[in-house]
Amino acid sequence: MNLIDGKAIAQKILSELRTEITELRARDFPPGLAVILVGEDPASQAYVRSKDRTCHELGMHSVKFELRASTSQAELLTLIHQLNQDPAIHGILVQSPPPAHIDEATVIQAIDPRKDVDGFHPVNVAKVALGDPSAFVPCTPLGCQRLLVESNVQTAGANVVILGRSMIVGKPLALLLMQKGLGGDATVTVAHSRSRDLPAICRNADILIAAIGRPEFVTADFVREGAVVIDVGINRIADATKQSGSRLVGDVAFAEVAPKCRLITPVPGGVGPMTIAMLMRNTVQACRAFHTVA
Repeated sequence: MNLIDGKAIAQKILSELRTEITELRARDFPPGLAVILVGEDPASQAYVRSKDRTCHELGMHSVKFELRASTSQAELLTLIHQLNQDPAIHGILVQSPPPAHIDEATVIQAIDPRKDVDGFHPVNVAKVALGDPSAFVPCTPLGCQRLLVESNVQTAGANVVILGRSMIVGKPLALLLMQKGLGGDATVTVAHSRSRDLPAICRNADILIAAIGRPEFVTADFVREGAVVIDVGINRIADATKQSGSRLVGDVAFAEVAPKCRLITPVPGGVGPMTIAMLMRNTVQACRAFHTVA
């Protein structure tokens, strides 16, 4: 068993981006990202702080909007419209999930697809399905694919099982891994909570990607010997041995699964850092497209 170090790979990508951003700034084109948070969810606040900090470390223009939980949908849509028109902002991200009174689909569709660096707008979803290189790919699936490429995992011809069918991870990741070229050409099965005999399906995988949102759901009987496992899950569970009273775990029962794996991502330190790195990459891509920089 060898760990896939998501932190180290993310740092490599950010280092490459830093060079690009320096070049763009020299042309007076600093990439700009606006992050909007509605409400005071602690996990969302931590994510927003991390994104904002990474922007500043890279030399990007970063704007953070922390709105009260009672902010109306109309107020949020007005802010998005203003950011759509702002030439200094190339990427707009509304932290998910918003409060219950805000319709997330309406908010996503209000973002200019050319600034949709989360990759959730229907225009970008369609572009990903069509294999259009101008698409903004959702950050977590893109990060998973990059982890495989950087770890020299052969996807061409591999049997990949994705456990989870969300629009955030499962579906776009399946499209990415099926596309022709580097990090693609895989035979992909998308399984989910209603699939019959999940362990048997998962044991067929050369590469198993767990994104089902259930803590330590994937146990040793799901995994074939020598498989590669990517754990997308991040769940907080009670742990009386920790000072905080809790700890983070993935969707994979790491202690029992890891010994069977050729490669596996840890939680934390696996997919998480890649998600933020891919967000920065998408924002730089949006900036280049806006200024038509080769």
